Formats: sequence, C-alpha cells, structure tokens
Amino acid sequence: MSGTSEAINDGSAKRTLGLIGGMSWESTAIYYRLLNEGVRMRCGGLQSAPLLVFSPDFAPIAARQAANDWTALELQLGAAGRQLAQSGAEAILVCSNTMHCLYEQIQAAAGLPVLHIADATGEALRRAACNRPALLGTRFTMEGTFYSTRLKSRFGIDTVVPDAASRAVIHRIIYEELCQGIVRDDSRRQYQQIIGALKDAGADSVILGCTEITMLIAPQDSVLPVFDTTDIHANAGVSWMLNCLP
Repeated sequence: MSGTSEAINDGSAKRTLGLIGGMSWESTAIYYRLLNEGVRMRCGGLQSAPLLVFSPDFAPIAARQAANDWTALELQLGAAGRQLAQSGAEAILVCSNTMHCLYEQIQAAAGLPVLHIADATGEALRRAACNRPALLGTRFTMEGTFYSTRLKSRFGIDTVVPDAASRAVIHRIIYEELCQGIVRDDSRRQYQQIIGALKDAGADSVILGCTEITMLIAPQDSVLPVFDTTDIHANAGVSWMLNCLP
C-alpha cells in the first residue's frame, strides 16, 4: 500500500472502523484485504484490522442510482451508518466514490466521522504536485459536482473529465463488467485510449475515481500517474485505526 511512512504502531490502540460496502462487493473485498494488509504491514505479526462491514444488496441500490432516487439512498445509507455506530464502529469508510455524494447526510445520520475519499485523494495529489488530474468514474461522479468541487475548494485542484462518449464507455464498463467481476483486455484498451486523450487535453495525472477501476487499470497501464482511490482511501482507514489520523 502507498503512504506508509507513519511511525510503527504496536497495535495496542487500534480503533474500530465501520465499512459501508457492497457497492459493489468486488471493490469492498479489495478494501477488506488492503485494510488488513496495511495493519499487518505497520504492526507486524498476526495483527489485523478491527472492522465492522455493512454490505447491502447492490442491485436495488444501482436501480435507485439509475432512477436518480437519491432520497431513498440517503435513507438507506444513513440507516447503515447508524447500525454501524450502534454496533461499535468509531468512524466510517464508504467504500464507493459515487456514494460520497451523500457524505454529509451519512455522517449526520451515523453521528460518526466519515473519512472522505476525495480528501485522501486530494492529499495524495497535493503531495505529488499534481494539479490537473483526469477524473474517471461513474457518470454520477464525473458529471456531478460533489467530487470536483471538494478537490477544488480544499486542495486547489482542477479536474478534467472525459467527453460524453468516453463517459458513457467508462460508466458502462463499470456496471456491466467490473461490478460483476468481469475484467476484459479490450475494456482496458478503451480506458487507456481515454486516458491518452485526457493527457493530450492537459491532464497531468488520472484519478481512478470508482473503486472498481483498480481491477482494470494499474499504474503500468497508464500514460499518466495513477491515483487509485481504493488504495488511497484504505490507507487513510489504516492510519485512522492506528491513531495516525484524528
């Protein structure tokens, strides 16, 4: 995992982290592995991550996204946050870039800090002096303002988004392939072509702004420096559990 320069923690003071996952479970499984690997890497031995996982059925969530029924999703994920709090979680990771459009509502409903994926990504971009990243994700993330506005207001970062045709390709591959565990070389080539066009348009890096894209694009697959939000967010979760973050 990236960014593991904090002082080694002996594991005695780990805090319990709640995960709102299942969106999709393919990337939630990656989070689970990265969080546990990160704790073991920093603490050693048999130590692992104290986690509570809420993993709903993704099919009705995806249907509500497609129908723009964000009110129903706010109620559903707010209830998930409250359940995690009642079960002993001390903070929450929402294992999805898209659903951070409801960040404030989930945090208010849970009454717990929610570690924002764009904040962790913005910090990583700032450390690397990348100020004009391309943003790949679902159409909700690419076409909405919740992600790009947060990067701009907090970190001074201007994002570049693909054109409409490329956004449609990126979104389709996420839902029809990656969320179903399907990884195709042809789809990787399509993403690579889109990244190349964004480089030509002035992007200096690329944000893998959907937690499933890490299944398809690795750093060696991109002509631009890659910022993998799944890895970056999980690393922030490890730092929080080990009291390296407030």
